[in-house]
Amino acid sequence: MQKDFYRRGPNHRAGARVGFLDVRRRFQFRSVEIGRWVTEPEKRRSAGLFCDALCDLMTILGGTESLISLRGTLALQYGIGGRPGVSAHYTPATRSFALAKNAGPGSIAHEWFHAFDHYISNKLFTRVPRGQFASRQWLHRQDAIPHPLNQRLEACFKAILLDEQGNHPSTLFRVSAKADKAAGVHYYSQPEELCARAFEAFVQDAAVKNAFLVKGTKESEDAKLGLYPQGEQRERVNQAFFAYFQMLGRALQKAES
Repeated sequence: MQKDFYRRGPNHRAGARVGFLDVRRRFQFRSVEIGRWVTEPEKRRSAGLFCDALCDLMTILGGTESLISLRGTLALQYGIGGRPGVSAHYTPATRSFALAKNAGPGSIAHEWFHAFDHYISNKLFTRVPRGQFASRQWLHRQDAIPHPLNQRLEACFKAILLDEQGNHPSTLFRVSAKADKAAGVHYYSQPEELCARAFEAFVQDAAVKNAFLVKGTKESEDAKLGLYPQGEQRERVNQAFFAYFQMLGRALQKAES
């Protein structure tokens, strides 16, 4: 039996049942694939949870359906190709976001930002190597395309990756690098992972709450280790994300009206 997920937010469906076909049509995902081991009752319940989570994300970002599907370029998979220890993953080569059937809930915000970070890379820079994320490019380049939206996105990356003066690595980066060293890996301190975790914190701090969308940025073991933004840095990151996505949302609404 699937567990319940805490949610506090607007009623997007007016109590109506939705299926994954409805989710695909509403957000115009490139494709939606469901694993063979997902039962019909699980499909029905999960589709409603996905719909609410994606609508909540859209509300938090102040955007449109096309933002959630990245203008129809993003594919969604549920209960397909799960790997031990991996609850969800984004694959740049196929522009697909996959969520495991049992361990995946709560990972949507993190993986969606990976997809966004990848999608936006060639809007922030020219001549981006295939499969690269905007956050990683920003850390190594200073030739961003001049645009008010890009300036606000750069402010997000700066708030996450650098200190308040912009001259040294941020507290989040230093703590993450320390965690990598202790574990003998290079994962937590990668710019795309730092930014995805910072985005999770921004989403979880919003007035709309949805544990199927995001969880764990405050009380989890990773949070206690400092692997999510804390204190004043968290406030700066949240403000930067809010300013960026509100501007982006207004631009999308104007373009689509």
